[in-house]
Amino acid sequence: MQWKSGFNTIPPLRPQMASALGRHLVACLLNISEARRRGLVEKVARAAITDNHGGRRKGTTVLNIFSDYDYNRSVITIVASIELIKEAVLSACEQACSLIDMNEHEGIHPCMGAVDLIPLYPLGEEVNLKDCGREAQALAAALTERVLGTSAFFFGWADAPLRRGLAQRRKEMGWFRKVPNVAAIQPDIGPQPTRQYGLTGIGASPYVMNCNVTIDTQDLVLGRGVAAAIRESSPGGIQGVQVMALPHEGTIEIACNVESVPEGPPSDLAAGMEPWPAFNTGGQNFYHAPASLITAHVTELAGRHGVATKGTALVGFTPLECKGLAEMALSQDIGEFWKMLHSVRM
Repeated sequence: MQWKSGFNTIPPLRPQMASALGRHLVACLLNISEARRRGLVEKVARAAITDNHGGRRKGTTVLNIFSDYDYNRSVITIVASIELIKEAVLSACEQACSLIDMNEHEGIHPCMGAVDLIPLYPLGEEVNLKDCGREAQALAAALTERVLGTSAFFFGWADAPLRRGLAQRRKEMGWFRKVPNVAAIQPDIGPQPTRQYGLTGIGASPYVMNCNVTIDTQDLVLGRGVAAAIRESSPGGIQGVQVMALPHEGTIEIACNVESVPEGPPSDLAAGMEPWPAFNTGGQNFYHAPASLITAHVTELAGRHGVATKGTALVGFTPLECKGLAEMALSQDIGEFWKMLHSVRM
């Protein structure tokens, strides 16, 4: 994983400091519909850590920027306390909306908004999903007030009382269609979506990782078959995994959202398989499928058709890595932490 470069240059935290910093942390993996203009993406990231007077916004950090040229999509990892996360993310969203016009957007990855996704994930032991759901609702209200013409739909704990998942809400909104019918969309907040800003998904859930496995073929039908086989909803699928197959750099990428689940790993894990990592937030334990398990399943399924895997990329961090690195960055007041990890990939 790219973020490991430079990791050893940062001194470790004392355990007491780490635990005090970490108890109230929230992460936002902000998804914006731009990756081909590096300066623009970094300008959005810097807005999250810059206050209204142009100074450093204390208590916030940008851990990582992951940009993909073919997808024309970037994921910016912003971390702050539950009290500070809304303003940090709002500043980044305002900057993104001022710089990105969906009328001009081209990319392989499905998307509907200049700011396409704003998920809030609790990291600290004293932050729960209801807290993040309330912050997500407040963030949506503030965004639609500050940037006139923006609109949003809710998912997860922001979607009260139904708590519908992101995949379901995206399907309802037509997000997976090649050309979404914007005129037919009924947002949860804000006006009818405009072509300039599009529609933003805003919500809260247990931490979701992005794990992408590349298979050495251009056969999209084969890729979709592999994706369907590992999807959680399929018989024999992997718990917590939502997945698409997309063309990518002359190959097919099996792009997975790996959701954290409260039930724990399946009881029938194969011998020798990596255990499912666990973490605690809001007093509740969550688990997620390891990248090695996803890679093994994709390798087996693709191999049945004589197709090899080329590699696996984790977009950002696991929940424990995210929390640990955020504690390091915040303890030393490092806002542009991504630069220390050489994590901007254009």
